[in-house]
Amino acid sequence: MSITAKRARRGLLLASLLATVAASAPVMAVVVGGTRSTNVAAQADHSIAELRNEYKRPPVIAFPSGNPYTPQKVLLGKKLYFDTRLSGGNVLACATCHNPGYGWGDGQPKGIGHGMNVLGRRSPTIINAAYLQILMWDGRAGSLEEQALGPIQADAEMHLQLDQLMARLNSISEYGPLFESAFGQKDIEPSMVAKAIATFERTVVSGRAPFDQWVEGDEKAISEEAKRGFVTFNTKARCAECHGSWRFTDDSFHDIGLPSDDIGRGKFLPDVVKMQHAFKTPGLREIARRAPYMHDGSMPTLEAVVDHYDEGGVARPSRSDLMKPLQLSSQEKADLVAFMKTLTSDVGPISVPVLPR
Repeated sequence: MSITAKRARRGLLLASLLATVAASAPVMAVVVGGTRSTNVAAQADHSIAELRNEYKRPPVIAFPSGNPYTPQKVLLGKKLYFDTRLSGGNVLACATCHNPGYGWGDGQPKGIGHGMNVLGRRSPTIINAAYLQILMWDGRAGSLEEQALGPIQADAEMHLQLDQLMARLNSISEYGPLFESAFGQKDIEPSMVAKAIATFERTVVSGRAPFDQWVEGDEKAISEEAKRGFVTFNTKARCAECHGSWRFTDDSFHDIGLPSDDIGRGKFLPDVVKMQHAFKTPGLREIARRAPYMHDGSMPTLEAVVDHYDEGGVARPSRSDLMKPLQLSSQEKADLVAFMKTLTSDVGPISVPVLPR
């Protein structure tokens, strides 16, 4: 099915759901007597069942033809990802800012770089990055391979130039056989480092969450509060306008009215009004593990995030047309948070690899 057809189908589902939810408001929790109320409630249930099919997980992880999956590349990439020797001061690794213990972020409002330098934006998660077509808060990286080398070279971040990185890795004897196994040669090149790290990162996919169990038919997997939150998420709150699909993102850029001087995507599209102050829509998988929120880490809780959207944000020409006061009730807000918490999977600990010497 084409993207246009999917959007059209989803639009019809939402229109149907809006109509049936409005008509069935008194019978959402308890079906009152009478044929009409029972039929309307059943119609609402049918619309919700169809809509949640739009959120089914894909069966496989996507790997590009130019950098296909191999276990050797994953093994090497994981070691590189956790190795602080990829930084000028030997203290920062990819895992420093994208730590599995913090939902593959760092738990800080803004990233910390070389010399304890506070960066301008929050460290984004790498969860489900395998499915991204464009990366970074402002979309300046076109692939995981491109992104992998960016922070290493950035003076404010890992502060290590590529020639220095190559010399350092080539001097570590146990890395040679790992690169040879993954790429067929011991002499290390920057593209090999990028491809190995990117391959490992593509394996970082969110696990099955209670929401997935509910989508697959287990009605007891999530609470009634969360089910109401799912309906609100897709209707009155309009969250799904940007946070759609199984990853809960449209992979696009929006100004959501945060009071910030950072113009985000606007730096690269200065003539496009709606891209000023616009930032990439983050996916919501594992969102409860990833506080604080927003590109600048300005919101400490999911409740604060919901309040921001309910209020509509700062009014300015670039603000998304979707950002309008929602007039959500306190119950609807609580339902939304309950729903978002069902997107957290029960994942086990990630083993830190033994690094080459």
